[in-house]
Amino acid sequence: MRLFNSLSRKIEEFHPLDPSQTRIYSCGPTVYNDAHIGNLRAYVFTDTLRRTLNWKGRAVQHVINITDVGHMTSDQDEGEDKMELASQKMARDIWQIADHFTRAFKNDLLRLNILRPTLWSTATDHIHDMIAFARVLERAGATYELESGLYFDTTRVPDYGILSLTPQEGQTEGARVERVEGKRNPSDFAIWRKSSATAQRQMEWWSPWGPGAPGWHLECSVMSMKYLGTRFDIHTGGIDHREIHHCNEIAQNQAYTQQSHSGANWWMHNNFLIDRTGKMSKSKGEFLTLSSLVARGIHPLAFRLFALSTHYRSELEFSIDTLAGQLIRLKRLVGAVSALRRKVEPAAWMRVPAEIGFSSGASFSWPRSILERDLPAAGQTLLDHFERELIEDLMIPRALPLLDETLNHATLPPEAKLRILASMDLVLGLKLLTLQRSDLSLRPERAELSVTEVETLMTQRQQARRAKDFATADQVRNRLNAAGVELMDGQEPAWEWRPILE
Repeated sequence: MRLFNSLSRKIEEFHPLDPSQTRIYSCGPTVYNDAHIGNLRAYVFTDTLRRTLNWKGRAVQHVINITDVGHMTSDQDEGEDKMELASQKMARDIWQIADHFTRAFKNDLLRLNILRPTLWSTATDHIHDMIAFARVLERAGATYELESGLYFDTTRVPDYGILSLTPQEGQTEGARVERVEGKRNPSDFAIWRKSSATAQRQMEWWSPWGPGAPGWHLECSVMSMKYLGTRFDIHTGGIDHREIHHCNEIAQNQAYTQQSHSGANWWMHNNFLIDRTGKMSKSKGEFLTLSSLVARGIHPLAFRLFALSTHYRSELEFSIDTLAGQLIRLKRLVGAVSALRRKVEPAAWMRVPAEIGFSSGASFSWPRSILERDLPAAGQTLLDHFERELIEDLMIPRALPLLDETLNHATLPPEAKLRILASMDLVLGLKLLTLQRSDLSLRPERAELSVTEVETLMTQRQQARRAKDFATADQVRNRLNAAGVELMDGQEPAWEWRPILE
């Protein structure tokens, strides 16, 4: 398997440190607001990586952190603490805000069919670990104390900024990093932020440097090393983390271990999801969430397919029309799979996709072996092609057309097609064998009619058509169309909600 490593800027052969298990740490959300769909792209990417490793028969230990303290109001880690600021704006207790948005984030991942991590790790549960870690950095001479807090001296580690390709001497204070009176170097960053003498924080703890809260960068170093070791396999995150946050993690890791190793062997970053005005960002005040897409009638798995349609290292340009196109594509795939299932007697293997479960560190080798047992040669050729795309840096966009190629194959029997598709879907996570087309038809919140009203109008239209009263039938159809209902005439007329695209 070959994966792109941000440290070397190259695709390299991947070998886990422990052949029996791959250890992955993923930067999680700061839970001061709902995750926007750009944030969620990162977790679709990481889930695809994990599923691919599982599909290859490798167990995965996966940690995702929840940041509920210490993250400042810009990507450059300056300004106010995002959690404290959200509490002021919403006039709600900060702990309630953290709990609410943590639950919302986990629900988003569930709706996107993203596997649960082996461990959720929350920052405020590890404050004592962070203080102990900072004490080691202090004893190593890697920090210095100012009135505002304890700061990391980035000159104390070799090659600071190598991950971002931004040498230390090229950084200017105020352009990419925080202005703080007394800082030795523009790139130095806070390990511990002291509370103001005039205002108490809602989240603060006693430390050797006075009451305060940890810095954002410290959290991830502490939690990744605690659960995965001082050296582990892969660290993932958005490309914006590559420039500062992950550079600072690496510096802390090196100072803590007194070694030049970065902590993770591989640093992997997904690119931005962008709209026509630039990177999607909460700082703009308006952003799309998964729930806002559902409110328009877009199923969450259509967003998953949309995210898979572009390679994780490429920018993904968002438009609601493109997303609606992916919903149509998913409906077509699910409809075709459902038609195949009707041709095949139920068998034990057909329950495998629904019964895999999300147990910690599970390997997917056992269901895959069931699904691919005694396949015709043509079916094995399709899966070999699928695997070649996966192992070349997760080239999912080139693997997706193999779904259609399998469905349209002239000689493969229906049962073999289903098993091939089920195996592919272990990686893609689209629930192709468990969804029905009707599951993908979500009622937009602005829909003018209830389901009961639509069904009543459908009955009236059918009666009018049987009576050859086509004028009335057309009037009913026009009313349904205007209300966002799409009609599908046939031997058994059906309907579904049309997504709101404006």
